[in-house]
Amino acid sequence: MDKLPKRPANYVPLSPVGFLPRASAVYGARTSVVYGRLKFTWRQTHERCRRLAAALVSLGVRKNDVVSVLAPNVPATYEMHFAVPMAAAVLNAINTRLDAKAVAVILRHAQAKVFFVDYEYVRLAHDALQIVADAGAPVPLVAVIDDIDRPTGVRLGLFKLEYEALVRKGDPAAELPSLEDEWDAVALNYTSGTTSAPKGVVYSHRGAYLNTMGQLLSWGVGNELVYLWTLPMFHCNGWTLTWGVAARGGVNVCIRENRAADLYRAISDYGVTHMCCAPVVFNILLAGEAPRLAAPVHVLTGGAPPTAALLDRVERIGFKVTHSYGLTEAGPALACEWRDKWDLLPLPERSQLKARQGVSILSLADANVVLDDDTMSSVPRDGKSLGEIVLRGSSLMKGYLNNPEANEKAFKGGWFMTGDVGVVHPDGYIEIKDRSKDVIISGGENICSTELEHVLLQHPAVADAAVVAMPHPHWGETPCAFLVAKDKAAEVCKDEVIAFCRERMSRFMVPRKVVVIDALPRNALGKVEKVKLRDTARNLVPSAMSRI
Repeated sequence: MDKLPKRPANYVPLSPVGFLPRASAVYGARTSVVYGRLKFTWRQTHERCRRLAAALVSLGVRKNDVVSVLAPNVPATYEMHFAVPMAAAVLNAINTRLDAKAVAVILRHAQAKVFFVDYEYVRLAHDALQIVADAGAPVPLVAVIDDIDRPTGVRLGLFKLEYEALVRKGDPAAELPSLEDEWDAVALNYTSGTTSAPKGVVYSHRGAYLNTMGQLLSWGVGNELVYLWTLPMFHCNGWTLTWGVAARGGVNVCIRENRAADLYRAISDYGVTHMCCAPVVFNILLAGEAPRLAAPVHVLTGGAPPTAALLDRVERIGFKVTHSYGLTEAGPALACEWRDKWDLLPLPERSQLKARQGVSILSLADANVVLDDDTMSSVPRDGKSLGEIVLRGSSLMKGYLNNPEANEKAFKGGWFMTGDVGVVHPDGYIEIKDRSKDVIISGGENICSTELEHVLLQHPAVADAAVVAMPHPHWGETPCAFLVAKDKAAEVCKDEVIAFCRERMSRFMVPRKVVVIDALPRNALGKVEKVKLRDTARNLVPSAMSRI
């Protein structure tokens, strides 16, 4: 059997890019992209991607060159997920919420050769490019993505290239580079930097393909879905659904911003069946008078653990939520696979089960929660013992770009160390409790800040909450709660909050300090910047109520 060789007919490199020509051949006349008054079919999208890939090659783009894009969820961003790797290049989708300095850091580190910029982000891109130039680093070639539905004519300085002009210029029949090795890079994504400076995460074609397939299987996605792009495509390539919608011949409904009216209008007008989002989008959907949906919409959520109370509210109006877990380095990793018997439980209990991150998706070889990184011994399946979540599988990143020290730290003993703290329940489902650095150690007891936050968010006067460690002369550390009031004009009573917590948690877990602020500091991905809150907490005294 060992003498049977690999042949071109039975060994083809795995790549998510292959989903597009298949979609063109199988679903050619179906709608692929909707944006404003614009519609494309899968046959047209395939041709446009081939044209753009040919144009990139004509600009001198070669294998492993990085092509960056700073744009919202518009057709161009979607098409580049196929066109850039078709040219053998590597796609770098940049977070549009970053400031100029952060964008410049990414452009320099990635050594981007071409930089596509949406017309609304021209000023941000200009400032970032100026920082790159002032540092003496090479400045990439720049092309503006004008609004395809309503062109504006905006350009960036001396750079006259424009996305649609490049698409028209490209030859769809041109011979494009073939993928020889599925380990080649397909995408370069940057971490949010919640625990350190952002790092460049490199995905392989193989890993992206497996992640896409695993995501579709774990979510149970059938063909002809209508997918609403509420999740930014720059978030881990839209959690691989950029490629996944093509795999199932679905419709991509593109919108520039997540406004409640626009979301509900799109759901109604196009018959949306699926969408992904972080829990913060639920707050947008639930603001004001949230209408009851005419038909169920399946929602995959992740990015931050949603509370059971929040899941309860969105499901009552017709959203069918699946909770998942992933990170930039792994893409989709865990999903809360639902069991039919849980449908018989009361809604609050179902929501608590759904708030768990779940079990490994099929593209992973394994997922575990370990007590320490020396022995890699598993925690008991008791839902209480804390450990670090570790992952293993071909769907993980190749590694951090030009960062060998970080790679050595991340990969240990045949596992990827996530830095997330969790427990394993008796049924084998994993639940995240905290980031490892966010665990509060008080008198030798580990306190998970997310557990406290979930309780605080159940208080009727609290709209948002974050808990961090603050110094304590006796216990070493104690919890400090930062709250955002639902009614900004009213005072939040400290005694009520403390009493509320004492009724629902062990005494050592109760916050010793409550601080009311107008809004929690969040980074460009919407995650709470607990570093800033910890800095504030260091200067507080664990006693009475404060307001800042």
